[in-house]
Amino acid sequence: MFEPSALIPETVKLERFALRLTRNKADADDLVQSTLLRALEKGEQFQEGTDLFKWTARIMFNSFVSQYRRKTKFESQYDPSAYIDSLSIMPNQEDAMDLKTVNTAMTRLSAEHREILVLVCIRGLRYEEAAERLALPVGTVRSRLSRARSALQRELAPEKQPHLTTLLNSPHNFSLRAAA
Repeated sequence: MFEPSALIPETVKLERFALRLTRNKADADDLVQSTLLRALEKGEQFQEGTDLFKWTARIMFNSFVSQYRRKTKFESQYDPSAYIDSLSIMPNQEDAMDLKTVNTAMTRLSAEHREILVLVCIRGLRYEEAAERLALPVGTVRSRLSRARSALQRELAPEKQPHLTTLLNSPHNFSLRAAA
């Protein structure tokens, strides 16, 4: 057993150790307090002639690890936000209508323009891959793609599609501008 007053000189070192563990002053203070309390409770287990700081630091470390495990287990296991997010479904009526409008506009394009838009903008092929598949130079693929995008944008112009208000400005319109 040790004298409770022997813990006072060890407190400064324990505070530094707790701060290194928690990286937060308030949590470090709580950890030091719980460590000192536990050391006083378990004082009869202290063996004379051993280092008091090492003994209390071991208590602190074990306490920190236990708290950390408890926190990660219960905060992640019972956090309902992931479950709630998986249940919520965003309305997709506008997306379905926009897709239908784009499909209709695509049918009015030439086969050459449709093919290049499908390869690069929908399937995500790089220019080099599309050029290889079509047996064309890369420069031809780029110019054909540019003309195809312009043609599609003309087909989707508000004067031709008065019900289409947000498609060209929406964040979902990544495919038409992805390789621009």
